[in-house]
Amino acid sequence: MLLVLLSSNAKSGDSEAGKIRYGKTCINCHGPAGKGVASYPKISGKEVSYITTMLKTYRDGIEVGPNSGLMIMMAKPLTDNEIADLAAYLKDAKYNSNKQ
Repeated sequence: MLLVLLSSNAKSGDSEAGKIRYGKTCINCHGPAGKGVASYPKISGKEVSYITTMLKTYRDGIEVGPNSGLMIMMAKPLTDNEIADLAAYLKDAKYNSNKQ
């Protein structure tokens, strides 16, 4: 039983690594801290399971909404670890306009 718990913890994402990865590409459409921009939705504050499922769905080439083509292209190269990191970051990401 303890081994299962350790295994589960090893798969949780690194929020700081997720923030760095987010800044490389995701920020261009979803804005600072995932606040959403124009037709690109707010993605911060979502549950880890939601972000993980959506990114894996896009990575698998499955269309979900109007921006699916772009999201599929962006998610294709993501590793499981990067997805976990992004989900960990976005769960608690906060946008502070005073830092601009």
